[in-house]
Amino acid sequence: MENVIVLIVGAGPAGLATAACLTQFSIPYVIVEREDCSASLWRNRAYDRLKLHLAKEFCELPHMSYPADAPTYIPKALFVNYLDDYMERFDIQPKYLTSVESSKYENDKKCWSIVARDMAEGTTMNFVAKFLVVASGENSAENIPDIPGLHSFPGEAIHSSRYKSGKSFSGKSVLVIGSGNSGMEIAYDLATHGANTSIVIRSPIHVMTKELIRLGMTLAQHLPLNLVDNLLVMATKFIFGDLTRHGIRMPKMGPMNLKSKTGRSAVIDVGTVGLIKSGIIQVQGSISKIMGNIVKFQSGDEIPFDAIVFATGYKSTANMWLKNGESMLNDNGLPTKEYPNHWKGENRLYCAGLARRGLAGIAADAKNIADDIKSVIGSMCG
Repeated sequence: MENVIVLIVGAGPAGLATAACLTQFSIPYVIVEREDCSASLWRNRAYDRLKLHLAKEFCELPHMSYPADAPTYIPKALFVNYLDDYMERFDIQPKYLTSVESSKYENDKKCWSIVARDMAEGTTMNFVAKFLVVASGENSAENIPDIPGLHSFPGEAIHSSRYKSGKSFSGKSVLVIGSGNSGMEIAYDLATHGANTSIVIRSPIHVMTKELIRLGMTLAQHLPLNLVDNLLVMATKFIFGDLTRHGIRMPKMGPMNLKSKTGRSAVIDVGTVGLIKSGIIQVQGSISKIMGNIVKFQSGDEIPFDAIVFATGYKSTANMWLKNGESMLNDNGLPTKEYPNHWKGENRLYCAGLARRGLAGIAADAKNIADDIKSVIGSMCG
């Protein structure tokens, strides 16, 4: 059994940021990670052309900036290098291939009892921690919707986490399900590699340029969100025109308010809208069922496809191992409290990176958690 002050579960950006902030206060911790590397989502489950969707000033982890010559929008490989440098700077050494199986709060001992498995050795490990930080991410497990008849589809059906490039789909008919940033960018990548591409867009979305998003985030630091939203919506309509006739509806709530109140991000256009307008990418509505290689849509259209890419996001798996966490997480493994008060539960339980606020939200969570742990330790010692 290993006694620790703080146990951090997850060595993605949220776990690394929390570790760095604790290091600044000389608070000892142990960080465990079920994969064989840090930030496995970025290293192993991200498509080749991915860049950070926000400007670099909104994507820094605490206490370390990007190199001065880094581009405004950081590509995947450079972000992974940044994380490696971050770990070296703060001497972060995760215990890899360590999967937490259960954790519960021991009320009589006022501590967390954690059982983990050493996946390399096949042995059980036990930790006792004064503080427990859930940093396993909101992107822990693939989320694939239950579509009637999906099992009958004979072609390739993959989650976006397994998608790398459109090269292997050239000449094929491909359906992308999901119209967030990943779905729209994958559709663009497929089309530019010669795939006959369709994308399912069911819900209203804000489509913006990366420059507009950067402007909006900068203005939001000085102006009311409603005013910023009005400016962004006007600029969007000027740039893209009326997209409703192309199957893209705009939400009633403005993009900055929508992000603030729901965590839903605007889609940053990489060229997809132009291909939709020109008819190169076809927009489809909701699916009613799949019959072999035929996808039937609620519009009544029936279209054959060779492959399906599910850009339908991820889900948290924290509730699979966390017991006594009801004060902080709901049944979906996401915070019960609204942002910005989501990061703290009862009995010295915390979460980082679960509020759908991106890397800026992760940085804020990590600082808040470290500050609170420092304060609690100070009161215990006092």
